[in-house]
Amino acid sequence: MDTSDQSDDEFHDATYDNIFYDTTSEDMRLEIFYLIWLDSNITAEDNRDTEQRLRSIINRFKKFQDVKECQKYIEHQSQQDRIVMITSGSLGQEIVSSIHKLRQVISIYVYCMDKQRHKQWADKFPKVKAIITQLDELISCIKVDHNILKIVEEPLAINIFTTGTSTGGVNGQFIFSQVLIDCLLRLKSTSKDQTELITICKKAYEGNTFEMTNLHEFENKYSPTKALCENIHMIFLFRQFISDIQHQLKENQVKSPIKVYRGQMISSDELKRLKEHCEQFISMNSFISTSTDEQQARVFLNVPNSAVDLESVFFEIEADPNTVTTKPFADISQHSEHPGESEILFMPGSIFRLESVMRSSENSIWIIRMKLCSDEDHHLKKVLTHMKQQLGNGG
Repeated sequence: MDTSDQSDDEFHDATYDNIFYDTTSEDMRLEIFYLIWLDSNITAEDNRDTEQRLRSIINRFKKFQDVKECQKYIEHQSQQDRIVMITSGSLGQEIVSSIHKLRQVISIYVYCMDKQRHKQWADKFPKVKAIITQLDELISCIKVDHNILKIVEEPLAINIFTTGTSTGGVNGQFIFSQVLIDCLLRLKSTSKDQTELITICKKAYEGNTFEMTNLHEFENKYSPTKALCENIHMIFLFRQFISDIQHQLKENQVKSPIKVYRGQMISSDELKRLKEHCEQFISMNSFISTSTDEQQARVFLNVPNSAVDLESVFFEIEADPNTVTTKPFADISQHSEHPGESEILFMPGSIFRLESVMRSSENSIWIIRMKLCSDEDHHLKKVLTHMKQQLGNGG
């Protein structure tokens, strides 16, 4: 690949400006999900215990009594956020038609006293998952749905490397993400890292007794050998834990070639982007959880698609451990909360070749076939090595 027509300044602008676009405290949040509760009586004393129970499912919790204020807040959230909403019947009737088409709104629950009355208008909106009159049923329903949605609704964190062109912005992001992960793994952790992580998490989960209990246990009992058992969202924050997970993945590395699967919902724009880049290289910028059990992976697609801009996709990934150098993948079933799911975990920065994106002839699901690559066996190696040397030398 010829990169002579892309200057260092152009590369810097294409990478840093796109990746570090915002460093506000809002970016320190640990979850993409919001739980919003709209009810004119939300501040009543008897709702405090309910708030605690709900925050044990989705920590980021916000209450509103005014429809206009609530709508304005929702509209200003990123499309990368995922909003689960509880609304009273009367206020729901006012707001749902205005927010229903927003990408960030994924589920709405109507919590009311008169189910039949509010069913008449609520049934017109697919994102209204249920009309509920009992609190225990509401909490149970949100918990069950959330366990699925937090997998299928996770934003697709990828960068694409386009060969044969000089697309600085696109390729720059791809290369920088690779270099960043490499640096995180090489830099030594300090004794202050875990303390800083705990401090940030305590601030984020303040008032959430369920998560604070988990944090206390994490603070006192964490060891590198337990990295795969911890909350992945928390671990993302600091290199120490990414390095610990990499070490455990190496120890549990799959020994022979395998085929794994993952069911997910992605936006129409994300799907279009993938279709336009077949035969190109893709870098996954987060831990990728997959399964060797095809039917188990398809379970996550059995979710009613209530949004017009979402597509059901099914990843089929071939992975050969003999091609892996720095980004291991492993069977972590024995460490998982759900050992029966035959879970295979890939490291952030794993590079895949996107082989095809085809709609299934049997249903509306898109089949995305990819193959794990090594950074040693394709022409990205020169570029990656050059950038690592620049950063290593402070250039």
